[in-house]
Amino acid sequence: MSTTITIDGRQVEARIGDDLLSVCLSYGIDVPYFCWHGALGSTGACRQCAVRVYAGPDDTKGRIVMACMTSIAEGQRVAVADPEAANFRARVIEWLMTNHPHDCPTCEEAGSCHLQDMTIATGHHVRRYRFTKRTHRNQDLGPLVTHEMNRCIACYRCTRFYRDYAGGRDLDAFGAHNNVYFGRAEDGVLESPFAGNLAEVCPTGVFNDKGWSADYARKWDMRATPSICPHCAVGCNLLVDERDGRVRRAQNRYHGALNGYFLCDRGRYGPLHVVSPQRLAVPLLGGVAASEHDATAAAHAAIAAGAIGIGSPRASLESNYALQRLVGPERFFAGVSDAEVKLLRRMIAILRAGPAKIASLAEIEAADAVLVLGEDLTNAAPRMALALRQTARAAERELAAQKGVPHWLDQAVHTAGEGRRSPIVLATSAPDPLDDIATLSLRLDAEAIAAFGVAVAAAMRGNVAEGLAAEGQVKDIADVLASAKCPLIIAGASLGAAAIIEAAAAIAAALGSRARIALIAPEANSVGLALLGGDGIESAAALLESGQAMTAIVLENDLFERAPRAGVERLFAAAKTVVALDALNTEITARAAIALPVAAFSEAAGTFVNYEGRAQRFFAAVPPNPAMPSAWRRIAAFGAGDWHSLDALIEDIVAERRDLVGIATAAPNAGFVMSGGKVTRAPRPLSGRTADDRAGQFADAAPPQDPDSPLTFGIKGSRGTQVPPALITSYKMPGLHSANAVTRFAQEIGGPLRGGDPGTLLFEAGEGALPPAAASDPIGVDGLLLVPLHDAFSGWELSRASALLAARAPAPRLMLHPDDAATLGLAAGAAVLIDGRPCGTRLSLDAGLARGVVAVSVGTVVPRGALRRVTIEAAS
Repeated sequence: MSTTITIDGRQVEARIGDDLLSVCLSYGIDVPYFCWHGALGSTGACRQCAVRVYAGPDDTKGRIVMACMTSIAEGQRVAVADPEAANFRARVIEWLMTNHPHDCPTCEEAGSCHLQDMTIATGHHVRRYRFTKRTHRNQDLGPLVTHEMNRCIACYRCTRFYRDYAGGRDLDAFGAHNNVYFGRAEDGVLESPFAGNLAEVCPTGVFNDKGWSADYARKWDMRATPSICPHCAVGCNLLVDERDGRVRRAQNRYHGALNGYFLCDRGRYGPLHVVSPQRLAVPLLGGVAASEHDATAAAHAAIAAGAIGIGSPRASLESNYALQRLVGPERFFAGVSDAEVKLLRRMIAILRAGPAKIASLAEIEAADAVLVLGEDLTNAAPRMALALRQTARAAERELAAQKGVPHWLDQAVHTAGEGRRSPIVLATSAPDPLDDIATLSLRLDAEAIAAFGVAVAAAMRGNVAEGLAAEGQVKDIADVLASAKCPLIIAGASLGAAAIIEAAAAIAAALGSRARIALIAPEANSVGLALLGGDGIESAAALLESGQAMTAIVLENDLFERAPRAGVERLFAAAKTVVALDALNTEITARAAIALPVAAFSEAAGTFVNYEGRAQRFFAAVPPNPAMPSAWRRIAAFGAGDWHSLDALIEDIVAERRDLVGIATAAPNAGFVMSGGKVTRAPRPLSGRTADDRAGQFADAAPPQDPDSPLTFGIKGSRGTQVPPALITSYKMPGLHSANAVTRFAQEIGGPLRGGDPGTLLFEAGEGALPPAAASDPIGVDGLLLVPLHDAFSGWELSRASALLAARAPAPRLMLHPDDAATLGLAAGAAVLIDGRPCGTRLSLDAGLARGVVAVSVGTVVPRGALRRVTIEAAS
């Protein structure tokens, strides 16, 4: 229920029961704060947000309260500018600063520091404290995060995020009173795959990005560009910071429906693959560096002889379309296995048919019962796993609300909620990092997971299956899902099992329109690639073997990671010439007759389509480099089309493919101009011109041109809350220079951005009937079912090219259940053969695995592929 309250004489609408600080910030009323956070709620630790509140019209005295700890009530009058409240806030800053070091000129956080903003806001500029400061010893927390404890003001944000929100256990608060230490019990790598968020959660610079520290640039000297994470199918929004033509770091870009305030570490540090030594920087002919002229001439000749195109789930929709246009739809192939192509098409058909609505991450957090079939979310789609951790707390929040505890009073909710958890059932083949929040964890092989899902769907229709591995739980789980207000089913392509997808669809259909479903594709643009069409690698090899084409053009794809090696070797054997376009050196570029460098995602503009079917635009963070053009520009030069800009290419796509018309509205086109000009990537205007922006004084110093976006690399341009959400480059406002200023850009705390969250849904549930499923290829009964092991820090070749993630990634794994190992006569540490081929990884044993499976690191040991059985034997 809403009411009208008065804040400094201004009447505003607010929901009764919300916290006063959130309401103030939503209306752009600045109240200094530290411990409060939009996703973490209130804890009252810093005492910085003091205001005077009058209970009603008859209250003439009022009282000083903490805004973050005060509920909205009928008839409230609030005085933020009250002299006593302002003095209270100034004194709090003064005591917080008594032990803070005088290191702003050398502090990495300077210029984008929430502590600086709040100190200036309270008028504190002279230190009266003249005594010895408390000091701490810093810790080595691994390759991703720095630690400078002397900057700490004890707001507890770090532990509240790391432990309460992200589920980590190796970071904590030690000590008491004015001598609290936030760190690990001993030096060591932070274990959570979300540890990098500490750099943005911390308001003072205790934690920061270690990679950025090593390649440092002042925050006001970097230009930020809106982008999309290329490392999984969730589609998290990024800001990519550049200085001197080099990407320095990536940060979270708020999106109310997807990543909210947080990223996973793969999304934060993975983009630094663009500065990797693995970059393909020059053309190659036969693996030897060649001139641009010679390499492109050879490519033209090879393509003229007749070519097929092999696309990529990590390339933009536009680049894939350009390749399809060059070779023709019948000669365009998807760059993954035939089995994965069929699986992705089926997933899209299920999502389109409904009746279950496709769940965004925000909707996942709002679910009250969840069944996960086969997906290790923490390692395959980490940001979705973080959302599911918030889902688990729904029952806790409900119980606390019944006791009168508001949802935003997070620590009290923990206590009043008595540790209750919403029902979450995980059916996976290997131990899952989310087991600690699950009400039930089942370890089953992929075939048993599918059978279990089918049985749950049948039970909801009144039919009880018998003889299942988890027969005793089927009816209970069906009842829980059926009684939930907002049940959620999650499945995906990780195990390569089409039967699991069908089971998820059956459960969703039994639940009806109140259900939500999330089907996780393997990569950033897997859905976009599937929408374009094209069969898989095996079909491409067959066409080459038939003699209908001589050349294979491979677009941004290490095929050996995405399809069985035998199929890729067939392709190389059948093709007279392989032309590779990529930003990285891979096995494909090394073996290709011709390899041409193209722009990485941070150097080009394009569109990815995420697991929801949401088309989202990313833009070039680095000025164009003619030696490494966008892949679609290279393909256009081969004769695909006369596209002078990305907008021209998009016009052709939507004219030909009406099902993709939504990509045109994913972001404003390059002709979009605001009253202040194009949107600038530069931070808020500096005082006077800088040495790096001498346009008008020197002809060669004009800002680089960007024909593919409505953004400018120059210092002058539009910025602020009126910028369209897809083009936001900074949250900086007058007096607010840190990421905390995102509250000015959202419609409400934790809600969508003003103007709506970026992206356009290309399809929605209920668009058509679901055709019958095609028959699956039999996989036999001999051997063990292969379980691909994903890792949050490894991912695919892009992630492994990031030096920071490579330093954090575990060694490749090969695991068996001890009983299966004993049956095969194998011991831990044994060298083994998989289907007769040596495996470079030694065997380890894990009693947490399902029986009858072998779990192997995907990408580094085995490629993606369909569910299959393999033989395991000792190497001689």
